[in-house]
Amino acid sequence: MSLGRPELRVDAVAKVTGAARYPGDRVPPDALVARVVFSDQPHARLRSLDTSAAEATDGVVFVLTSADVPVNEYGLTMFDQPVLVGPDHTGNTAVDAAVSRWEADAIAVVVAESEAAATAGASALVAEWEQLPLVLDIDAALADDAPLVHPEMGDSNAYYSYVIRKGDVVAGWDEADVIVEGTYEFPYQEHAYLQPEAAVAYVDDEGRVTVEIGGQWTHEDQEQIAHALALDVEEVRVIYPAIGGAFGGREDMTLQIVLALAAQRSWQLGLERPVVSVWSREESIVGHHKRHRGRVHTRWGATTDGRLVVVEADGYLDAGSYNYTTNKVLGNLHMCVAGPYRWDHARIDSTGVYTTTVPGGAFRGFGAPQGAFVAESQMNKLAEALDIDPVELRRMNGIVDGDEGLTGTEYPPGVSLQPVIEACAEAAGWADGPPDVAAVPSFATLPSRTDSVYTGRGFACAMKNVGFSFGFPERSNARIVLHGDAESDEPTSAELFLAGAEVGQGAHTAFTQMAAEATGLPVSAITPTWSDTATSGDSGSASASRLSWMTGNAILGAAEEADKAWRNGDRPAVGAFRFTPPPTDPLDPEGGPATPNFAYGYVAQAVTLSVDVDTGHIVVHDVVNCSDVGRVINPALLDGQVHGAVVQAHGYALSERLVLDDTGRIANPRFSGYLIPGIGDVPERIRSVVLEIPDPRGPFGVRGMAEMPMIPYAPAVAAALHDATGVWFERFPLTPPIVRATLREAGLGR
Repeated sequence: MSLGRPELRVDAVAKVTGAARYPGDRVPPDALVARVVFSDQPHARLRSLDTSAAEATDGVVFVLTSADVPVNEYGLTMFDQPVLVGPDHTGNTAVDAAVSRWEADAIAVVVAESEAAATAGASALVAEWEQLPLVLDIDAALADDAPLVHPEMGDSNAYYSYVIRKGDVVAGWDEADVIVEGTYEFPYQEHAYLQPEAAVAYVDDEGRVTVEIGGQWTHEDQEQIAHALALDVEEVRVIYPAIGGAFGGREDMTLQIVLALAAQRSWQLGLERPVVSVWSREESIVGHHKRHRGRVHTRWGATTDGRLVVVEADGYLDAGSYNYTTNKVLGNLHMCVAGPYRWDHARIDSTGVYTTTVPGGAFRGFGAPQGAFVAESQMNKLAEALDIDPVELRRMNGIVDGDEGLTGTEYPPGVSLQPVIEACAEAAGWADGPPDVAAVPSFATLPSRTDSVYTGRGFACAMKNVGFSFGFPERSNARIVLHGDAESDEPTSAELFLAGAEVGQGAHTAFTQMAAEATGLPVSAITPTWSDTATSGDSGSASASRLSWMTGNAILGAAEEADKAWRNGDRPAVGAFRFTPPPTDPLDPEGGPATPNFAYGYVAQAVTLSVDVDTGHIVVHDVVNCSDVGRVINPALLDGQVHGAVVQAHGYALSERLVLDDTGRIANPRFSGYLIPGIGDVPERIRSVVLEIPDPRGPFGVRGMAEMPMIPYAPAVAAALHDATGVWFERFPLTPPIVRATLREAGLGR
C-alpha cells in the first residue's frame, strides 16, 4: 500500500539543501538579459515609441516592440490583451493594441548584455501618450456615460454575465416569514508566492523555441506562445523547473511569450544566446493579476421553522483591464453565492466588469471565497433572526445526495456536506459553548483593558467544484512504462511521464504514490519525468482542485494499459491513457437546466477569536477545519495544505489590503506595505479534521481539497466577530482601523 503514508516528498532533499533550481537560478553563463518595460499608463493611447536611444545604449543588443509580434494578442480564455502595446499595431488582432489599459501593460522588451544595460536601455525609450479617461471601479464602469475600456467587446463595460432562475421568486417572497439582506464587498488579494516571475528561453537542439518558467499548465503556455508567435505548437517547448508557489497567480502569461519572442530573435540574428529575465518583488506585485475585488447585494427568505425558501442576488466582479479568467471565476461566485443549501426559488445575476485597474484572475478558491463570504454571512444573520443555532440551521438546509441544485439538475454523487458539518461542530465542541481564552494584547508591550476584550466564535461551511466547469473539455494524460526481465512475471520498476505542475503543494509526490499504488510497485521503483511538453501529454492545469482527481484517474488508466502490454509480452510495456471525466454543461443564458460540474469538495470551519474593541485588534485563538478528502494520499502533505490555506485565508480576512491610488496604480507594491501574515500573526491553533468519504468518481475515492480550507474562513471570522460584539461586518479585510471605525459607529469602544 502506497496511499495513506507520509512518504518523503520527492523534491524534499533538493529544496532543503538548496539544490533545487528555480527558473531564476537557471541562468546560462552566456545568457542575455531581458527587461520587460511596463507602460505605467492605466489608460492611454501610445502615439509613438522611439527606440533609437535605447538601441544605441551601451550593452543593448536589440529591442522588441509590438511590430515584432506576429499575432499581437493573448489571453487564457479570450484574446483581449496585446502582447506588447504599440503604435505600429498591424491590425491582425481584435484588440486595439495601441492602448494601455493597465499600468503593467508592456510596451517593449530590451535585451542586453547585463541587467544594468537592459535597465539603462529601458530608461532611454521615448514614448508619447494620449491620455484616456480612467474607469477606476465597478460603479464608474457601470455609469451611463462610462468610457469603454474594450469597445471591441460591445457598448458596455459589463461584458460577461450569468443568470440563475429557479421556481417563482414572487411566490417565494410571499411564503417567506423572515428576510435578511446585505451588501457585501470583498477585496483584492496578492498571491505573494515566494518566487517572483523568472524565465530563461532559448531554441533547443530540435529547433523548438523553449521556455523554462514557473507556471501551472505547460501545454496551455505552449499554445499561447505558439499563437502569438504564429508557430505550430510542436515548434514550442515549455519546461517547468522547481516552482516557488502559484495559487492561481501563474495561470496567465507574464514572461512566457515575450521571452520566447526574445529567444527566437536571438537565434534569428545568429547570436544563438539564451535570454533570461527575473522580476523584482515590486514588478511581480504590479505585473500579475490579483484575486478579484467585487460586490454582491442579496436577500434571503426563510420560514419561521428555519427552512430556506427564496434567494435573490446581484453580484459584480471587477475584471480590471483584461478578462484573464474573470468569466470562469464569475461562474464560481455565481454558483456559490447561495451556499451549499436547498432552495425552492432563486434569481441570481452575476456580471463581470472591465475597469482600468489591475486584472482579476485565478486565486485559490477561484470565486468561491467571495461567494462563501456572502452566503455564510447571510446564513449566520438568518440564524440570529430565527433564533436558531447556526450549526443547526445548516443541518436543516445543507444539501444531501439526490438534491437538486440551483441549475435544475442533481448534484454529483457523493455529497458529504452534512457529515463535514457534524464532524467540525463536534471537534470544536460547539454544543459546549465558547472556550475560555487568555487576554489579548493589542501591542506586545501594552496590556489590554480587560473590559475591552470581547470573545466570540463563528461557523461557516462551503462547497467548491473539483475540475473545470461549464462545458470545458476536461482531460488529463499520463504515460507509464513498465520495466523488468523478459522472464519476469511482474515488473520491477516503472517510469511515469506527466506534465502536471508541482507548485509547492506536493503534487509530484502524490502522483508518484498513486503510480506506485496503481502498478503494485514500491514508491522507490517509480522514476518520474515531469512538466515538459516534449515528454508528456497534456495534464491540464494545477488549479480548480483538479490535479490529483484528474491525474489520478489518468494514472489508473495508464497503469491498466501498461499492465495489458506487460501481459502481452511487451518489454518494456508502455501504457498511455487520456482520462476524460463526465461532461458538464455551459450555464443556460436564460437560466434553464444545466450540469455545471462533475465533482465537489466540502469543508466546514469553526473559529474562536477575541477583539479589543478599543483598538480593533483581533487575535484568532482556534480554527477547526474539517475537510472530506475522499481518500488520504499523503497525510503530511494534506496537513500542510490545510495549514497553508488557513494562513492564506487569515491574511485575506484580516491584514492584506492592496491599495490603488486615484489613477488606478498599485500604491503598495512591496511587503512593507502589503501585510501578509508573519509567524506571530497566524491563528494560535489550527486543528485539521479529515474525513474519508470516497468520491464515487475519484481515483481511489480521492477528492480535491487544496482550495477548500481557504473558502469559509472570512465568513467564519466575521461571524465570530459578530458573536463577540453584536456588530455585522459586510466587508473586509478586518484590519484594526476598519474594525475600530465600524465598532465606533455601533457605539462600542473608547
